[in-house]
Amino acid sequence: MPVSYYEFGEFQLDSARFELRRDGQILKLERIPLELLILLAEKEGHVASRQEIVERLWGRDVFVDTEHGVNTAIRKIRTALRDGADRPRFIHTVTGKGYRLVRTPGNGQAAKPLSGAPAVAEGLAPPDGIKKSQKRWQAVAAAAMILCLFGATLLGLNFRGMRNRVFGKDKDKISPIRSIAVIPLANLSGDPSQEYLADGMTDELITMLAKNTSLHVISRTSAMQYKGVRRPVGDIARELGVDGILEGSIERSGNRVHMTVQLIYAPSDTHVWAESYDRDSNEVFSLPTELSQSIAKQIKIATSPVKPQRYINPEAHDAYLMGRYFWFRGNRGRSTEYFEKAIHLQPDYAAAWDGIADTYGQAAGGEIPPREAFVEAWKDARKAVELDDSLPEGHNSLAAFYLFNGWDWQRAETEVLRTIELNPNYAQGHHVYSYVLLVTNRDHEAVQEQKRADEMDPFERPWALGRTYIWLRQYDKAISELRARAEVQPQEEAFHFLLAEAYWLKGMWKESETELEAGNRAAGNPKIAEAEHRAFEQNGDKGVEEFGVRAIKARARKQYVSPWDIAFAYAFLGDKEQTLKFLEDAYQERSPSLVFLQKEPVFDFLHSDERYRAIVKNMGLPPAY
Repeated sequence: MPVSYYEFGEFQLDSARFELRRDGQILKLERIPLELLILLAEKEGHVASRQEIVERLWGRDVFVDTEHGVNTAIRKIRTALRDGADRPRFIHTVTGKGYRLVRTPGNGQAAKPLSGAPAVAEGLAPPDGIKKSQKRWQAVAAAAMILCLFGATLLGLNFRGMRNRVFGKDKDKISPIRSIAVIPLANLSGDPSQEYLADGMTDELITMLAKNTSLHVISRTSAMQYKGVRRPVGDIARELGVDGILEGSIERSGNRVHMTVQLIYAPSDTHVWAESYDRDSNEVFSLPTELSQSIAKQIKIATSPVKPQRYINPEAHDAYLMGRYFWFRGNRGRSTEYFEKAIHLQPDYAAAWDGIADTYGQAAGGEIPPREAFVEAWKDARKAVELDDSLPEGHNSLAAFYLFNGWDWQRAETEVLRTIELNPNYAQGHHVYSYVLLVTNRDHEAVQEQKRADEMDPFERPWALGRTYIWLRQYDKAISELRARAEVQPQEEAFHFLLAEAYWLKGMWKESETELEAGNRAAGNPKIAEAEHRAFEQNGDKGVEEFGVRAIKARARKQYVSPWDIAFAYAFLGDKEQTLKFLEDAYQERSPSLVFLQKEPVFDFLHSDERYRAIVKNMGLPPAY
């Protein structure tokens, strides 16, 4: 049975419990340093090489600043063990090799190696019998030290310049990098609570590369699919359709932040550039801009003029990053809390005002009635652009308000075009623009914009192009697109629900019901899927349509349900009166989805009805019937 408990001096290490104790009291030690300490204990006094440490802690295929990471982990272990680097009791450095753990029987006593360890530990006088041989080895060690220092110098120079993974490659043959993906920065702190910093700085680096350079930059959602994933760089680049990969790590210790990044030309797996940065908390917010300019200079691409950055209160910046961390995880309450904290700390923080606008936009029609939520979103987005007119996210929030609630298509287009002007790589801007084009009946342009959004962020809305084809009545294209996507992400329920609609519109009832079942199972609703199956077996497509109406009415008795969704269910059933009634309720409520009224094929049977046409006219939609 493998050993899981170790004692050295007054300390006890229990690897099974993942605990370090001192005289029985649990000590706080972060994950990475504790994993390293367990590795050293497992080595039973033998040396753990730096390469072995790196592979144990981070794996072979994830780039981090390993030199800094290992040194930091060793430093934290020594602090916990009250161990000094100059006169170590436990953690001994083996120059040019790595580290080993030496146990002592008690306080103040001589070091005692673990079983199987060499008889002589560093810092101890050797027995007389080996003094002569030691002199020979000292000479050898001195020569080895010179070679190590020489090699380290070369490696240091190589790291800071153009570096190749495979020696002998001609770096001059690297093709120009025109597209790039930023792999999420690795959190080297060993503290999971610092993940928000790693994610937030990744997000800001993506944003600045997209805004300040002519590179095609993959957006955040798609890049985040590779967080913590150990995959060859070439595979990731092919999946995202880029030729450059930027990867790295970040660590915060007190008020200091250490970040390391490297740029790789993916087709040949060649290092183009690498650099490390040390900043205090007052300078962290400017790092993404500095990095984007350095990268552009290294690969000789055009950059936009960078305006002097406004000072951002470090605490406000930290709160904003935490707000975004929770927002991307769908926790509206916590994200609002941190955005408000950022604004309290710095009232002129434009990005934080836009964060508040996003939380209201997210809540529209769910937690908060659409009209009320969008008015608040509009106020906060207006505040954001008043403070910083160069903030693309703020203009995009305004575009969304004018589109989904203001029903002012011209202003929506003006704001979204301003968004794209400020950041041509902002996938969300192209996505909103595709909606503006759809509701104003510029269908071909809408498809092209959605394709651009997909290229920039293939994982954000992989179903969006398929839905666009449904709206354009191109059902075969929709089915082909959605099926191809579903093969890659079979657990994404949106694909199945949209396929169910496309098959229903083609009169392929069995295929429609099968996809509807699959969608509900993927969404975690197996009982609904079983009920739909029984309804289909008993009464075909009509049975499923009737079940859909009963189900949504039952849900509406327990919680808020958008009248648009209820109208949608009645439309499948072909109930004209009830469909119109709930569409009129949606109009009174200003339901966001109502802007797609003319695009949804399930409402086509209403086109000649005057009540339907009155809604279209009152909304100011260009008629498409």
